[in-house]
Order: sequence, then structure tokens, then C-alpha cells
Amino acid sequence: MNHLEPAQAGAQLISLAVYIAIARWHVAPWLAQRGRAEALIALLWVHVFRYVALQIFAAQREGFPISIDGATEIVIGDVFGAIIAMTAIMLLRRRIHAGVALCWILVFETVGDTVLNIRGGIEEHLMGAATGVVWMILVFFVPAIVVSTGLLAWQLVARRHETIEGTRELGAAEPRLREQLP
Repeated sequence: MNHLEPAQAGAQLISLAVYIAIARWHVAPWLAQRGRAEALIALLWVHVFRYVALQIFAAQREGFPISIDGATEIVIGDVFGAIIAMTAIMLLRRRIHAGVALCWILVFETVGDTVLNIRGGIEEHLMGAATGVVWMILVFFVPAIVVSTGLLAWQLVARRHETIEGTRELGAAEPRLREQLP
């Protein structure tokens, strides 16, 4: 193991810890003051820029030792995630409930993509090989995606009884509220 491996891993963990602190101290309270759709949209914007993964082809040409199959797998997963995120934003802005379903799809797609990318990085011995833009993406953007995905899943679960307009849906356990409606 060379000194680049622990440097990259350490920087990624530090960024992850910083983003978690920001999420806990600032983002979560801010999300609580917003309607469900607005909160989801804010978290989705981070994912829209996942097309930055296309840079892997330039990095590969400049000597980043990833296979064409590995690079293609990364690009497909991230570009697909960016498309899902942008589509979900457009639907949620129009208050179309399918946007919530796309948020769930994005959460599962991102988790799967992250696992595949970690596996591929291990198989191709890429830890510590990143430099320049690839290093910046891995150290700053990838942890932001991970934290954003966690926040997105939390919002989807915690606010599942809210409509996308921001009001609470009346469930079977709330018959008295149902009777009070005009």
C-alpha cells in the first residue's frame, strides 16, 4: 500500500463526516420547514450533476487505470441516476406523485451503483490511483451523493404520510379528523 491509498480513503471519510455534520446541523432543520415536495427537490439537485462521471473517459485517456468496462459501468449508473433525479424534480415541481416513486427508484439505484462502483474499484485496484479531477470527484462529490441519498431515504420514510403538497394524508387511524372535514 502506498501513501496515496490512505490519503484518498482518509479524505473521503473526512468529507463524509463533514457532510453528515452539515446535514444534521443545517440541512435537516431546513428540510423540516419545507413541504415534502420542496424538501425532496432540494435533495435531488445534488444527484442531477452525477453526469460528471463522464469525466472518467478523459481520466482514462490521461492514465487513470480503469478498464473500459469499469468506466462504462460507472457512467451508465451515474448518468441514469442524473436522469432519474431531473425527471423526479420536474414531476415534483408539478406535484405529480410519480416523482415520489422516482425518488425511491433513485435511492435504490444509487445504493446499487455505489456498491458496484466500490466492488469494481477493489477488483481493479483503483484506491489511491485517482489524481486531479477524479480525486476531487471521489473525495468531495461522492460523499455528498452518499449523504444526500441517506437524507432522501429519510425524507421518504419520515414524511410518507404527507402529500406532495405538504399536508398530511388522512389514514385509517384518524377517523375523527375525517369526520371533521367539510
